Amino acid sequence: MSDKIDIKNIPTEVKVHKPQPSDVLDYNLRSRIYVRAVKGLHQVLRQRMGFVFLTLFALIPWINYDGHQAVLFDIANQKFNIFGLTLWPQDLTLFATILIISAYALFFVTTFYGRVWCGYMCPQTVWTFIFIWFEEKIEGTANQRKKLDSMPISFNKVWKKGLKHTSWAIVALLTSLTFIAYFVPARELFIDFFTLGSSFSVVAWTLFFAFATYMNAGWMREVMCLHMCPYSRFQSSMFDKDTFTVTYDFKRGEQRGPRSRKKDPKELGLGDCIDCNLCVQVCPTGIDIRNGLQYECINCGACIDACDETMDKMGYERGLISYTTEHSLEGKKTHIFRGKLFGYLLVMFIMCVAFVWQVSSRVPLELNIERDRNALYRENNEGFIENTFTLQILNKSQSSEEYVIGIEGLNDYQYIGLQEVKVNAGEVYKTPISIAVDPYELDKPVTTIIITVTTKDGESTVYEETRFFKGR
Repeated sequence: MSDKIDIKNIPTEVKVHKPQPSDVLDYNLRSRIYVRAVKGLHQVLRQRMGFVFLTLFALIPWINYDGHQAVLFDIANQKFNIFGLTLWPQDLTLFATILIISAYALFFVTTFYGRVWCGYMCPQTVWTFIFIWFEEKIEGTANQRKKLDSMPISFNKVWKKGLKHTSWAIVALLTSLTFIAYFVPARELFIDFFTLGSSFSVVAWTLFFAFATYMNAGWMREVMCLHMCPYSRFQSSMFDKDTFTVTYDFKRGEQRGPRSRKKDPKELGLGDCIDCNLCVQVCPTGIDIRNGLQYECINCGACIDACDETMDKMGYERGLISYTTEHSLEGKKTHIFRGKLFGYLLVMFIMCVAFVWQVSSRVPLELNIERDRNALYRENNEGFIENTFTLQILNKSQSSEEYVIGIEGLNDYQYIGLQEVKVNAGEVYKTPISIAVDPYELDKPVTTIIITVTTKDGESTVYEETRFFKGR
């Protein structure tokens, strides 16, 4: 046996490819993708999930609760009504908690089942498929649409294109109005908009979101997923070898190639992939899943349904493309219950508990105290030391409430001002009060006192600490 190691000479010259002028002139920024229709389990699941959430999106603004719109994010008045709960800017921690819960729920799902949010529930995907549905109904199949685009201008082409874009514009406008209805009362919005009675800002925002929907779902489509969505860039960092993703079984599929149904692929030295290219034709982002895991894949399962249909026709076993894990393809055991998954779930559970606690312990009442800045104290005609305050009482509930004002921390005092006030829902009520005390009752120059505001039924009370100044 020779101890010599064969040495292969590798050329050191580096050849730099310089594009020719013709390459630059013929370069197309975006080759249009003509998504082919496909039927199957995953597409039925995607369509039904999209229908459910789209229906909820359209109906929620029209639901009334206790005489008002159940869900209304009133930015102008800085309050969010969610059924019986009214949130104010002071409740920012609740919004932060909701965002944290949503983020960790997304991380949990991504770690377990890949990028299924993008494929099944992302608004960009849902509206893109809605627009593609209009394309199919008006212009025909993918091949018919491709042929129509390559044809010269004609009456048939103009009316089909016009009808398609009109349908897109109507869907985009209704989508925009529905979205705006979460921020402006829905019944007033639709009536005012179509009777030309809406304000300039409402019209401007409606047209802006309509244009954005029309462009995103009608023209940009996969460009949003590939180049503008930040989630596509970092979602792979949550993947591991036990994450279920849409994957092509390379060992089973290769060597790929066409063949007759009657032929045994093993005799021909071929795998189960017949290289029909349907998995590419049905992909909304235009990738070839056979090239391995790619950040462009949105895990919609369209390629799985197309491949399963081909396998059925060929008489082969399904699952050449499937939701599977890297460990499973390597013949190893998939660990579903693992530390990272439990970590996301634990944080999500803790934040859910924190959110429930915040909501349950939240008092729908707020009190702010302003002192008289002109004089910290004064002596009245009776010789008493008097301090003046302005109370700001915020009723954070959705109904009018009557409140009782009280003082703690003083043994004997005179209260000057309203002690019972009525505050409308969402109103900030200001009332001046004065507290007068015999100076002999005060043993310190500054005494800490507590002003309380309690609902008349005694269910809610807020406490606010302040100072009573005696002077020298």
